[in-house]
Amino acid sequence: MPIYQLTEEPVFPPAELADKDGLLAVGGDLSPQRLLNAYASGIFPWYSNGQPILWWSPDPRMVLFPENFRRHKNLSRIIDKKNFTFTFDQAFEQVIHYCSSVKRERQTGTWITSEMKDAYIQLHKAGYAHSVETYSEGKLSGGLYGVSIGTMFFGESMFHLKTDASKVALWHLVDFCLNNGINVIDVQQNTSHLKSMGAELISRKNFLTLLEQNLVTASLTGDWQ
Repeated sequence: MPIYQLTEEPVFPPAELADKDGLLAVGGDLSPQRLLNAYASGIFPWYSNGQPILWWSPDPRMVLFPENFRRHKNLSRIIDKKNFTFTFDQAFEQVIHYCSSVKRERQTGTWITSEMKDAYIQLHKAGYAHSVETYSEGKLSGGLYGVSIGTMFFGESMFHLKTDASKVALWHLVDFCLNNGINVIDVQQNTSHLKSMGAELISRKNFLTLLEQNLVTASLTGDWQ
């Protein structure tokens, strides 16, 4: 399949035209409008320093339906002990900083470039990108961020400085989704960790159908706290 070169117009070819690895297009920019158009089309940016902007739509796609979230006993006990407190949208820039800088097993470098950070901070200021923060003894210890359009949340990254802090953030995101009519959490990539918490693989075709169904409702923008 050809890889499409994007123009200055914030538009994309159909996601179904992505190659077997999910790569669809190259170039363009990370303006808020282009990012929103990308997510609404089942596409997201993912690239490293020194590369052009690469746009992806993998097949299959991993998603978490909030009602299928597995509340494991160990995590439930951690929640019940209330060792962590949490907020929404109160430390977005800190969350994205840690997501880009915390070292992870079997991973060198980061795909969250300075350009990506700036772009999602702008999207946060526009009311579409959101963060969940978890605190232990008053200190930020974990969190996640993503983009919400319609009744979908597109998860981008999570981090923890203390064991289980990112899982606690996901727990509270799921609760928020259940209480506010957000039907799908897109987690993009297939990981055993997210699968163990209830995420599942669906075809790109089914994912695009979910998009169509969930983008007809107005987005819940602004501060989620």
